[in-house]
Amino acid sequence: MSDISTPSISLKGKTALVTGGASGIGLAVARRFRELGAQVCVADLAEQPPEGFEPDYVRGDVCSEADVSRMVEQTAKGTGLDIAVCCAGIADELVPTLEQDIVTWQRVLDVSLRGTYLVCRESGRRMLAQGRGSIVTIASITALVGFPRRNAYGASKAGVAHMTRSLACEWGGSGVRVNCIAPGYTATPMVEQVLERGRLDEKRITTRTPLARFGKPVEVANAAVFLASDWASFITGVVLPVDGGWTAFGGSGDIATA
Repeated sequence: MSDISTPSISLKGKTALVTGGASGIGLAVARRFRELGAQVCVADLAEQPPEGFEPDYVRGDVCSEADVSRMVEQTAKGTGLDIAVCCAGIADELVPTLEQDIVTWQRVLDVSLRGTYLVCRESGRRMLAQGRGSIVTIASITALVGFPRRNAYGASKAGVAHMTRSLACEWGGSGVRVNCIAPGYTATPMVEQVLERGRLDEKRITTRTPLARFGKPVEVANAAVFLASDWASFITGVVLPVDGGWTAFGGSGDIATA
């Protein structure tokens, strides 16, 4: 049999918008996309752009229609828009439901769900006109299973996962793919802050995770590369857990004793 060569995965010639790209998973996505040849525009609320992205940075709020429109237009100017990755999000406070503040609850939903919706809608508007494009949203394992004291975050991420499937069905016939990643516990600044406040128990998490560790932002970024790239040309509407096997484990206790 003759050898069948497989080309290396590449984003060369692609133009990408990454929201929430100043830190954490978003920054890892932006860097990995650039390494693989994409022209990347980073959008975030941070005052200063991440190092290396100074000329390709848009400061703005994903909850604002005007800001999101500006993000998309600046990214697509002169080149079109091939990829959008929706990484903007904030954590909730992990408090009992009866103690949850409705203003904080609403802000979590606004950033994660409203923000993702606006980025998808405005990116989709451009992509549908082109007849091509790939959108990757970021949900969470909290979208897939129940988490006590995570009602705002879980609800927002479950909404992102459902919206992803719906948009994939609506836009697939026009050449636009929409997929979602559901990260597990990942070593981002946001998670590290929660750990420092004593809201999470690192040992309990790692001992019930089959791969026995937290994920790295670049590992989520690699999944985003795959879903955004032409390697995933027949994949749309999926919600892909990148969680070290966390959602696969159904035993009692931890992995070692199950």
